Amino acid sequence: QVQLVESGGGLVQPGGSLRLSCAASRITFSDYVGYWYRQPPGKQREWVATITASGKTTYTDSVKGRFTVSRDNAKNTIYLQMNNLKPGDTAVYDCEMDFTRGQGTQVTVSS
Repeated sequence: QVQLVESGGGLVQPGGSLRLSCAASRITFSDYVGYWYRQPPGKQREWVATITASGKTTYTDSVKGRFTVSRDNAKNTIYLQMNNLKPGDTAVYDCEMDFTRGQGTQVTVSS
């Protein structure tokens, strides 16, 4: 069974940066698409970014130009670099691969 563990969340001021990591195990990592989602407080979970097995990336409009998704197949890890963070980015962020979700990591953007 696939296991995904996110890390890197925390409290950051507006305009700051964070890098989230999602470490995968029990999966042929390089074969799978990776997704980042987030769930803001009181709202539904929403898609943030995708990275295909070949490294093609797509983003939801609200994070384009600020967030970058990447992967390191040697480390079985996908990343989400988040720059110029805004209070509206506050959410629990989780990754998903092969229909499995991690437990999530909290990102709070506040002064």
